[in-house]
Amino acid sequence: MPDTPQFRFSGHESFHCRYAWLPKAFRTIGEDPDVFSNEEAAMVKLGVGKNMVRSIRFWMQVTGVVEPRHDGGYERSAFGKLLLKRGGADPYLEDRRTLWLIHWQMATQVCEPLFAWDYLLNGWLGSTFSRAEVLEGFRIQTAKLGRKLSPVTLAQHFDIFLHTYLPTQGKKSEVQEDTLDCPLVELELIDRAGERSLAASENREPLYAFSRDRKEDISGRLFAFCLQDFWNKCLAHEATLQLTHVANGRFSPGRIFQLSEWDIRERLEHLEEDSDGAFRFEQSALFQRITRAKEMAPSAMLSSIYENEVTHA
Repeated sequence: MPDTPQFRFSGHESFHCRYAWLPKAFRTIGEDPDVFSNEEAAMVKLGVGKNMVRSIRFWMQVTGVVEPRHDGGYERSAFGKLLLKRGGADPYLEDRRTLWLIHWQMATQVCEPLFAWDYLLNGWLGSTFSRAEVLEGFRIQTAKLGRKLSPVTLAQHFDIFLHTYLPTQGKKSEVQEDTLDCPLVELELIDRAGERSLAASENREPLYAFSRDRKEDISGRLFAFCLQDFWNKCLAHEATLQLTHVANGRFSPGRIFQLSEWDIRERLEHLEEDSDGAFRFEQSALFQRITRAKEMAPSAMLSSIYENEVTHA
């Protein structure tokens, strides 16, 4: 993991990822790998405006369903193919496990993290958060990073994060492209948690909180896949992982999925079975650690998520 990641604040063109965008972009790239090199042509093929074309290009890369080619253009990634190809595991994003995987991909861009995702998922320690206090935190942190960004840019970036996980609350009859929610709202990762008074004002603002409930849709095999991905991306030099790494480390399953340490520990107790023997959780009075018996091919681990899931009593 780089010591000084290059944080991303823009590229989404102030649009959160819409329901149809990833399957549509994946199919379009399969038909024409160079389609995004010509924005006018992409507008016609995708049926959206120029800014939305740029936003779709951003989200299809951030979620890992496509990857850039060395000679220009894009190609469908192994991750994207397994999920979205015709006859794939979930070509229409109907399985909540797929949505957790997309969330994982989006939130673990370790070289170029999305700033709001990193700041809130990895760094926020409060039980709730509000727009005003988050934007103040953004301002302070970006100043420390030497990034001169306008309050408007920071506010838009926070709004994109929020509307990735919370519905826009538009009218049910509104079905235009610009009113559709992000598929990740189904994860219910963020809850509305009331309101609070704004300082020196009679106005009030909403409070939000991350859901820390046990997330049954994050199956044992999905957890094992993400654990290996975290290990390889962030702590590849470590021969073993400690429980605290998995529960609280930056880009860890505990932080990205907002799981409690109790939940993490319970999952680790089944890790050897869920990983087909690739990992083992060892604990004693002196240590609680994960060891790796073998390196599993990511494609094999990913495929296993959609096979018959191991059930635990």
